[in-house]
Amino acid sequence: MATPSEHTVPTLDEIKGWPATVDPATGGKPFGISRSYAYELIKRGDFPAQVIAVGGKKRVITASILQALGGAE
Repeated sequence: MATPSEHTVPTLDEIKGWPATVDPATGGKPFGISRSYAYELIKRGDFPAQVIAVGGKKRVITASILQALGGAE
């Protein structure tokens, strides 16, 4: 399984290898969003991909990232 890199913007192929959901910091990377700004956008309801709550934690749906970036099949 591909893992997100910490310092580069992931490619669509890399994102396609991610798990079904990712943490907000990872989910923000394809959009150039920092960890803190990702949480701010989530709080405001403005994150560019679908966010769900799982066990009290926020998770970003990987398929919605691909869709937002135009990489959904």
